[in-house]
Amino acid sequence: MSQESKPLSGVVDVSIPSVARMYDYYLGGKDNYAVDREACGELDKVVPSTQVLAINNRRFLQRAVRWLAQEHGIRQFIDHGSGLPTQDNVHQVSQAVDPESRVVYVDNDPIVLAHGRALLEENHNTAVIQADMRDTDGIFSSAEVQRLIDLEQPVAALFVSVLHCITDEDDPGALIRRVADKLAPGSFLVVCQLVSEDKATRDFVTEFMRVSTQGQWGRVRQEHELASYLDGLEILEPGLVEVSTWKPDGNIGPKQATMEWIEYGGVARKN
Repeated sequence: MSQESKPLSGVVDVSIPSVARMYDYYLGGKDNYAVDREACGELDKVVPSTQVLAINNRRFLQRAVRWLAQEHGIRQFIDHGSGLPTQDNVHQVSQAVDPESRVVYVDNDPIVLAHGRALLEENHNTAVIQADMRDTDGIFSSAEVQRLIDLEQPVAALFVSVLHCITDEDDPGALIRRVADKLAPGSFLVVCQLVSEDKATRDFVTEFMRVSTQGQWGRVRQEHELASYLDGLEILEPGLVEVSTWKPDGNIGPKQATMEWIEYGGVARKN
């Protein structure tokens, strides 16, 4: 994709499953439709661990944000491909540490924009924009980012369970590098994506999601591919791992009964 902004539709198409709404369904949300639930049901026949995987991914996001706010003093967050509002969103977790923390959510789904703005209209340190997360220049030049984010200070850029929505042609690694280039030294990138070392699983899920979402999908990848996206950045302990094992806290999540695929990732720092 070029770095030029592309117009996005404000119409919610309820005939096509949405990755954001499927994720909402797995997390027990109400902002999903029959077509999303049906797609989840078909996916579960081959990868039955998906709901547990989604829950653990959400808890990883919350732990990472809390750790960056508490241990590294990060007060600015840009959440790429944020999905629908749930409980303990990035702004709630970070602002519990410091009410002055600033958060910009980015998603291309119009229902995310509608629900996000309704939720955040009383929170002046938080904004939601409808944008394609690949449009780095458009996002960073947006009024919301310019109002809330000081790019001369460290920022945490989040790419949590979204890189598998990006095709190889659009190059997830290049996206990470573009964003990192815009951030000040001392900034962080929180990154994870769906991976599988089983080719049959990778091929099935990739094709199923690509057809179901009419092309709004990239690829289930392998662990080494995600690691390559972070070349030039310092990957912090405990490294890139299955996300339920990344700095676990007392709020232990459910265990995947099967491991056909996992959410794999961690936190990297720009020095």
